Amino acid sequence: MNRDHRSLRVERVVGNNIVMACDEVKGTEYVLLGKGLGFAAKNLQELNTADERIEKRFRLEDREQMMNHPTFFEDMDALVMDVSDRIIQLIGQSFPEKLNEKIYLALPSHIQFTVYRIRHHIEIVNPFLQETQVCFPQEYEVALQALQMIRETFGLDIPEDEAGFLTYHIHSAVTHVPVGQLVKMSSLLGKLQQMIEEERQMTFKQGSMSQVRLMIHLRFALERIVQGSLVDNPLIQHIRDQYADEYQLASRMKLVMEQELQMAVPEDEVCFLTMHLYRLFRTHKPSS
Repeated sequence: MNRDHRSLRVERVVGNNIVMACDEVKGTEYVLLGKGLGFAAKNLQELNTADERIEKRFRLEDREQMMNHPTFFEDMDALVMDVSDRIIQLIGQSFPEKLNEKIYLALPSHIQFTVYRIRHHIEIVNPFLQETQVCFPQEYEVALQALQMIRETFGLDIPEDEAGFLTYHIHSAVTHVPVGQLVKMSSLLGKLQQMIEEERQMTFKQGSMSQVRLMIHLRFALERIVQGSLVDNPLIQHIRDQYADEYQLASRMKLVMEQELQMAVPEDEVCFLTMHLYRLFRTHKPSS
């Protein structure tokens, strides 16, 4: 982080690792993050921006997760901040990638709302839990650990559906893909699987090899489409002619993808999907 050697007035110690501060010269409010920073700042009136304990610094106006509320942290439960910090440490230990800094803000906001819903007997249901488990298995395992940490911290019986939502935040932190996009992608994966099942009057067993392979293929196809990572398929015309039935289904799936993503789906991807459908229909067994 750039060290500019300016003084910030400490406005509030949110937790042991989080401090709210203000640059009175610029009139800018910041959230400062750093191990033990909040504990050290309890008896201070000012912090220097060059303080080595400051690991991350956010301007409030920069953040999408502020819920349009300048006092985002004012009502934040200290236990939420503590468990969020421990979960983020767990994520950092589990994935080598540099985490998206928004996780420091999005995760406590999400956990606070989850705790509120459980305490007020508002049901938590995740309609995309199965797709999430299959597509993001490593993130889901970390999410299960995070869920248990939240349960123990608040003494609440939180359903496993919540692990699916935590998975989105974990994957978003690791890949820098917005959570909203991941939710949309999970919904789309479910729709595409349903199209295949209805087309061939078949049902995938949850967690079966056929379903896992399908979900993984579709997941990476969608990611390539969204990221604009084009892959060349030199056998397009051959695939259209050789696998006409599968190509027709893949073309209908393309229309659904384009409608949901509001993006064009390259013909190369349609033909790769056609080949996957061809193999799927010839190897799938009702029990697999």
